[in-house]
Amino acid sequence: MSNQDYGYLLFVDEAGDDGLTKVSPIDQNGSSEWLVISGLMVRAEDEHQSRPWLDQIRTDISALQSDNIHFRKLSPMKQLRAAVMLSDLPVRIFTVCSNKKNMRGYNNERAATAGGKQWFYNWIVRIMMERATNYCLENSVKKLGRPAKMKVLFSARGGHSYGQTKAYWEWLRAKGRPFLDLYEIRFEVLSFGLVDYVPHYMHAGLQLADIAASSMYQAVEARSTRWSTACAEALSPVMARSGGSVVDTGLVLQPHKIDAIGLSGEQKMIFQHYGYRFKR
Repeated sequence: MSNQDYGYLLFVDEAGDDGLTKVSPIDQNGSSEWLVISGLMVRAEDEHQSRPWLDQIRTDISALQSDNIHFRKLSPMKQLRAAVMLSDLPVRIFTVCSNKKNMRGYNNERAATAGGKQWFYNWIVRIMMERATNYCLENSVKKLGRPAKMKVLFSARGGHSYGQTKAYWEWLRAKGRPFLDLYEIRFEVLSFGLVDYVPHYMHAGLQLADIAASSMYQAVEARSTRWSTACAEALSPVMARSGGSVVDTGLVLQPHKIDAIGLSGEQKMIFQHYGYRFKR
């Protein structure tokens, strides 16, 4: 596809996993406590800059052993520098952080019918896509006077069927606009022919999205010896906002009843930094 076919490009990456049968820290050897999905949006005319941007970061932090960056393998100092450099680029970040403790062992048969076996993953992606497509629609109408299409490129991970994800979106579109819902996927800016998935190393933009997703994951995984909110906080200039606020746009905390999740003080810190307020 040429840049004339779309006005924006959303690179999607994740950290953690979507397993619900056993969940840490409740279960020994359980799946991750968090699933983090990040979308990094660029204008189509900047797509060709993804590789130079990534190479500038790699050069600056002396990560030149390969053409790729794996954020989790970098030293804390290099991670922070990479996040700071990303925050200076013309991009916007949309992240959903889902704490899975309250979802442990849960099975939503209705959602599974629509979203297949990976219904939980599809649901979290949906929340991120609702924010990203609304932002794309508003931004393109403001700047161009019309909706502009958004290409979506997933970082392919084993165990996911991205065909199921697209089928879920098709089901949502056929179902029609939800009544009184604040957010919905705006299909005016989506074309299923512009949705693809490739390995992380095949597009520099996906590695930039990895910096975003991994920074946020590092900020919520407070039980990790590498826990830090520094990288996630450094991304503030490029976090998507609505009405000046990052809350529920650039950063979404799930479940939505945030005081019932049972987060530790450390886990709350990144959300408080971006404007979330907890009652206790």
